[in-house]
Amino acid sequence: MDLLHLLSWACIVFTLGMFSTGLVDLKKMQTSKSTDNIQFLPFLTTCVNNLGWLYYGMLKRDHTLIVVNLIGALLQTLYIIVYVKYTKQKKDVMFQIVAVGAVATSAGLYFSLFLPPGDMRLNQLGLVCSVATVGVYLSPLADLMAIVRSGNVQRLSFPLTVATFFTSTSWFFYGLQLGDLYILAPNLPGILTSGIRFYLFWRFAHVSPPYKSMQI
Repeated sequence: MDLLHLLSWACIVFTLGMFSTGLVDLKKMQTSKSTDNIQFLPFLTTCVNNLGWLYYGMLKRDHTLIVVNLIGALLQTLYIIVYVKYTKQKKDVMFQIVAVGAVATSAGLYFSLFLPPGDMRLNQLGLVCSVATVGVYLSPLADLMAIVRSGNVQRLSFPLTVATFFTSTSWFFYGLQLGDLYILAPNLPGILTSGIRFYLFWRFAHVSPPYKSMQI
């Protein structure tokens, strides 16, 4: 098995493992028949991000990107459906779905109809996907600063932190092996923020043990 093939499998296994952490929230929603203490927007934004990378993978004919993001989009869609079923704020949630869906549809039409096939379409789509992924990885920084001030890591999930670290690292080296900056670059923040989380677990372990953590 060559290095690229090994990295491909690592990306698939670790990324699907990270996406599968939402099954915990899914079970919680089905058990409690509510969406209390569960955020909706991460499901929606991750789904759109998956669809963007799926399109990028199809243009590049990269089976690793296609498999990971197709399954990821299906999982996020499942989480969204269950959330809509049990939430008490259906109007607000549906508004978010329609708004984000409209933006995603407009972007899809722009790339498909207004950009010529080839490098221009691929490069612009890769740039958009990279920026979106960086935003996903950097979004918890405000919460991390709050944890530093409080010294309480109960809102952090240690398994998710481990999954994010290995996922980001595998995609970084996969992009490096392919020479694809759009895959390589956005995973650096994922490695960085995972490192910060590991430090917080070590620094504040005496305050709140990692196995009690629930979020982020």
